[in-house]
Amino acid sequence: MYKNNDPINQIALTLAKHFDSLYYVDIETGQFSEHIRPHLFSGLDIPGPDGDFFSESAKNAPKYVHPDDIEILKPLFDKDTLLKILAENGSYSAVFRLVQDGKIIHMQHHEILCEDQKHVICCLENVDKAFREKQEKERDLRSAERMARLDALTGIKNKNAFSEYVSSIDSRINSGDSDLRFGIVVCDMNDLKLMNDTRGHSFGDEAIRRASCMICDAFGHSPVFRIGGDEFVVIIDGCDYDCREELFGKLREESVANKRTRSGPVVASGMTVYEHGSDKCFDEVFERADRFMYENKNELKSINLKDYFKGMEKINTPISAERKRLLDGLFEALCTIAGEGYVYLNDMRYDFSRWSLTLVNDFGLSSEYMYHADLVWQDHIHPDDMKVYREAVDAVLSGTAELRALHYRARMADGTYAVCFTRGFVLSDSNGDPEYFGGIIITE
Repeated sequence: MYKNNDPINQIALTLAKHFDSLYYVDIETGQFSEHIRPHLFSGLDIPGPDGDFFSESAKNAPKYVHPDDIEILKPLFDKDTLLKILAENGSYSAVFRLVQDGKIIHMQHHEILCEDQKHVICCLENVDKAFREKQEKERDLRSAERMARLDALTGIKNKNAFSEYVSSIDSRINSGDSDLRFGIVVCDMNDLKLMNDTRGHSFGDEAIRRASCMICDAFGHSPVFRIGGDEFVVIIDGCDYDCREELFGKLREESVANKRTRSGPVVASGMTVYEHGSDKCFDEVFERADRFMYENKNELKSINLKDYFKGMEKINTPISAERKRLLDGLFEALCTIAGEGYVYLNDMRYDFSRWSLTLVNDFGLSSEYMYHADLVWQDHIHPDDMKVYREAVDAVLSGTAELRALHYRARMADGTYAVCFTRGFVLSDSNGDPEYFGGIIITE
């Protein structure tokens, strides 16, 4: 035993400030002295100074060391292996997990060969706090790196991530990778500036988010990047590549439908694929897709809204220009006195109406001018409220009610329902026949 050995005690006292437990081991006999036994190890069957350090460590380690870390400590249990490592390196160190009362504590053990070549100093240090702080810093770093590659508005990959992705593709092109295949879809929203100028940037931001979802839904197995204000790029990969024409067709069809119904974002798009042996870099593929996108943008802008006067074919005598000017004048006067809320006004002789543009946008109607608007609007009414709505409309159209209050739910463009409070009225001609009906809608 070495408890009364002054040099050893001096070593112990010096190291005690840095380690939680220290053993001084005689290599030949396996006997050892223990200089620190802190509360951290209480209740653990760590070998006492009466046994062989190596054999006792091997026997008791499974009781307090995490099973997956036993392999890390094996050099400590085998004298010959430990001596070989120490002879080559002078010391040995490793981190393992100690299990105490079901709690994981990260420990680090150090073995140092003494100058006399006959003794080993074994030190144990609780590094749990430092280990967890390091893990947290690494998580924060990974999170920061990940956030640096994500677009804050939409949550998809941003321009930084796009640049990295392009570099990786260019590297594969330059290496002559014959297995490389990918396609590019370049997308650009229509009328974002108009939205921002007329409805505000929050409305424009929501439109960007909806466009992002629309593109991601179309290409669910490919990376999507937002590379500018209203610009998106899809790198078509995997199974999306195999059915790219179908997916691209659906994206374009949805944009056309949104254009006609004003019910969602209108996204111009262009697609092309990488041609091995012909395309020298990613930009050549991108530029082709970009040209196709601008062609599609012009096509979308040239679309005439055939449903601008919805149901016109059912009218025997379309509204005349004079009657439309009269409707517009009455509508503007109604807006002036209405204050808050949406306004609508219907010319009952032609079943032709005008609606507030804000209502058209918020509820996804086709136009501020419509034929048979009652049929259009009732498609937005909550099914549970349809009965009370129809009764009120029938009363107005039959001329039996000059003023009717109505309370119901209507579906907005985003699919949610708004509670509507409507005050309706009827204007009659000089003969007392109903000529116009209209109202003010306030939403909750």
